[in-house]
Amino acid sequence: MYKKILVPVDGSETSGRALEQAVKLAQLSHGHIRLIHILDTLLYANGFERPEIYVHQLLPSMLRAGHRVLADARHVLEKHGVACDCHLEECDGRRVSEIIVDHARDWKADVIVMGTHGRRGINRLMMGSDAELVVRTAPVPVLLVRPPEREGEGLPA
Repeated sequence: MYKKILVPVDGSETSGRALEQAVKLAQLSHGHIRLIHILDTLLYANGFERPEIYVHQLLPSMLRAGHRVLADARHVLEKHGVACDCHLEECDGRRVSEIIVDHARDWKADVIVMGTHGRRGINRLMMGSDAELVVRTAPVPVLLVRPPEREGEGLPA
């Protein structure tokens, strides 16, 4: 059964929905959840800030935000009595999906539970899909949790 459950969290609604499913899975299997938040510094840095601004202001702010995401997710797990630990990792030039897969392999996770933003068409082509890459390369099963459907459309929000 799934004793070691890896859950990447980013503070988004779909990440929260994935966390809910991971809680259910952990409760059924008496499993342990490892929360991982990956700081993708390229999302926040534009390359034009002075190094001292990046080191003394931008990076500490990103780290605080990452720790807040992990603390919020940990609080949800503690409320449900689920054992967990937290990891914060910075991108080191690799894709977020690579870091998730490497972490799952190194920790010997039994399953990965993560949200998917449900991008389609040109958005998926332009943005890529970390979730899709995790599914394609993960050494373990992956449970993808979709965003809620928009009322009347039958498509993810």
